[in-house]
Amino acid sequence: MKIAYDPYLLGPEGEQIAADYLGSKGYNIMRRNYRFHRNEIDIIALHHKTLCFVEVKTRFSSTKGHPAEAVTPQKQREIVKAAQAYLTVTDNIETDCRFDVIAILIKNMDGNRISAFTVEHFKDAFWASS
Repeated sequence: MKIAYDPYLLGPEGEQIAADYLGSKGYNIMRRNYRFHRNEIDIIALHHKTLCFVEVKTRFSSTKGHPAEAVTPQKQREIVKAAQAYLTVTDNIETDCRFDVIAILIKNMDGNRISAFTVEHFKDAFWASS
């Protein structure tokens, strides 16, 4: 059965779920949807003394692969570029950083709203190449 939904709401709603999840785990959300040219970081959060750059992927099923698999090497490079720009403009160059991925798998929709889901948080999901 195909689920009717507004695809423009899916990403922002998944990002809100991820931000709420991180907040419940003690993360301080510093920034959302940070853009550097055409590159974007969904969530930038501080956890203890580590600055976390978080990519969120929300999917209806894993039939075409796990949501986290959508963070391809190309996407990783784009996130790293945006993170480098963020660090430059915020003077956080000496801060410990990591790149996380949050995968949200939708279990149920109530109209255009996600009403049931699972969240997987992959800490240190990838690294910036030198």
